[in-house]
Formats: sequence, C-alpha cells, structure tokens
Amino acid sequence: MLALLQLSAGSTLFSEIIIVVIIAALLFVIFKLGKFILKLLFGIIANSILGIIAIFALNYFFALDIPVGLSASTGLATLIATAIFGLPAVATFVILRFFGVPLLPPL
Repeated sequence: MLALLQLSAGSTLFSEIIIVVIIAALLFVIFKLGKFILKLLFGIIANSILGIIAIFALNYFFALDIPVGLSASTGLATLIATAIFGLPAVATFVILRFFGVPLLPPL
C-alpha cells in the first residue's frame, strides 16, 4: 500500500498528476484566449452592423446620399469600408460629404 503512494519520478501516480496539471493549464489558456477572441469578434461585428445601420439612417433622415450597394457603380467600396471599419468609416464619409467630395466615381 505504501509503495503505491510513494511519489518518485518513475511512479505512475506522479506522472498522472503532472499530466492532469498540464491539461488543466492548457484548458485554462485555451479558455482565456477563446474568450478574448470571441469578445474581439463580437466588437468588430457589432461595429460593422452599427455602421451599416448608420449609413441607411443618415441617408434616410439627412439625405446625405452616401452610396451603398453591391456593384462598383453603386458604392461597393463604401460598403466594404463600412463592414471593415464600422462607425469610423461612416464618420469619414460624412466629413467627405460635408466638404463636397463625391463618393461615387464619375461615369
């Protein structure tokens, strides 16, 4: 019985305890990293959705005519910039509109 509880470098109990501790540490690191990544992704997605909603609201209420669409002639670049940068891109488009910079290329 005492031979089983002896903690030497070659015992199976000692190696099992080390394996359990290593697995627990790895799970802890994976959980913390996963939580950080999910929080970051949620922030990016929320910012993108708010940016697109803001463009539609600004076009509807203030008639800024910020182009939004899926073809190159109707503002695909605006949509991509808003999806990537969110509200800061919308603020940039509003400032450009305020200074009279056309957001669509001339046809």
